[in-house]
Amino acid sequence: MKYLCVYTVKGIIYLAMITTNEKIGHLIYQIRQDRGLTQAEFARKLGTSQSAVNRIEHGKQNLSLETLGRISDVLKKPLISITGSAVNLRIEGGHELKGSIKTRVSKNAAVCLLFAALLNKGTTRLKHMPRIEEVNRIVEVLISIGVSVKWQGNNDLEIKPPETLLMDKMDKQAARKTRSVLMMLGPIMHLFPEFSIPYAGGCKLGTRTVRPHLFALEEFGVDVVAKTGRYHVKVNKKTPDEIVLYESGDTVTENVLMAAARMEHEVTIKMASANYMVQDLCFFLRKLGVKVDGIGTTTLRVKGVGEIKKNVTYYPSEDPVEAMTFIAAAVTTNSQLTITRAPIEFVELELIKLKHMGLKFDISEWYKADNGQTNLADITIHKHNGKLVALEEKIYARPFPGLNIDNLPYFVPIAAIAKGRTLIHDWVYEERALYYTEMRKLGANVTLADPHRAYIDGPTKFSAADIVCPPALRPAVLLLIGMLAADGISMLRNVYSINRGYEDLAERLNSVGAHITVMNEL
Repeated sequence: MKYLCVYTVKGIIYLAMITTNEKIGHLIYQIRQDRGLTQAEFARKLGTSQSAVNRIEHGKQNLSLETLGRISDVLKKPLISITGSAVNLRIEGGHELKGSIKTRVSKNAAVCLLFAALLNKGTTRLKHMPRIEEVNRIVEVLISIGVSVKWQGNNDLEIKPPETLLMDKMDKQAARKTRSVLMMLGPIMHLFPEFSIPYAGGCKLGTRTVRPHLFALEEFGVDVVAKTGRYHVKVNKKTPDEIVLYESGDTVTENVLMAAARMEHEVTIKMASANYMVQDLCFFLRKLGVKVDGIGTTTLRVKGVGEIKKNVTYYPSEDPVEAMTFIAAAVTTNSQLTITRAPIEFVELELIKLKHMGLKFDISEWYKADNGQTNLADITIHKHNGKLVALEEKIYARPFPGLNIDNLPYFVPIAAIAKGRTLIHDWVYEERALYYTEMRKLGANVTLADPHRAYIDGPTKFSAADIVCPPALRPAVLLLIGMLAADGISMLRNVYSINRGYEDLAERLNSVGAHITVMNEL
């Protein structure tokens, strides 16, 4: 692996192609010395042990790009710069997974809470935040408009808005890489009578209309006009008594919640999403002093606070989609694997479907997440030895409490190894089902009925392949799961779309028996 490193020691600029852990370790040692840090101080700031730092500096520890990023943050020096490069995964498939793997904090809750922190003039601390590309882009956007955003320890974020946001200084390139930027509308409407945000980007999943956002925010006096490359927003604030959402979308509900959070008059939101990330936002708003009733239902009643200035710490809950990813990986590779800290109420229906396909699993006693609200459990998936059978009924998703919309794709590799024909009906996105046909390159028998429906015929014996990642998060991970089950060497190229939603995924899968090598094309 090669890294192009640009660094300064005692005022001298160095440019080097680093090819070994030993050289990287020596570079870290030099910069630490230049910063006047002892190994013990450096270890404490990095959130690790002094012995681990000693191993790093002597080249005796493998370092992921994410770990190098953390070291860069602590040393306050960009340690690596990889421009025009692509991260690829080399997968040696056919190995069983074993042991246990921990579910980390929800991507979708994390990105929403970053914007929700703009409601608070005090300091917000978000714990155990995922260091993923989606979060990185939002952090870049926030910093560009004057927000103080600092990583603390390994994965905690401290967020402190300035007196006035610098909206005209926004990093438009970073903003356009994430659809989540739409969630700026809810909090920013309280701060300016007029502002602009760039068009939203993110996964390419067909036409994903923003109309539900606009219809809902119109009720608060927000007028959004599409200009070239941006949305121009004018605010003539008013407080509605009741809003019926045009669509029960997650981000739509979050935007309306943030709009209502600083309205002192009670607002009732009907047809709201009750999904996990919406619940996390509601729990966070309560920490800010906002009254929210009806959490977990489709009718929310919100009584906001005119001005919020609190120093708060919040623990976002774990990610049910990540839990489902590991469930699918275990089933597809015919492995016994325990997934710990899974948000059980958001994967229960998925597990019932798998049970009726013939899968056996155990669920531990439930316990609370660190937010004190979300129910977690440990799930042990048992080997099925090729005895899974297709469900007669179609598998489809719907808003919570239905089968999670983002969990639906993970039934594709599972259905591929089951005996019989499965119909996957992905009605939400116009083009996501089209990406399921990429699994054909690994030997899966996928027949597209229309842009929303795909038939999967099994059982499949997956075969190795060399594939470029599609520009959509979930379909990209399906290919990785199929490659884990395929005998031989596969290459999954340009995995940025996976890194948008998963932290250290290859490293974590390797910890339970996978054989994945991260490779960088320079």
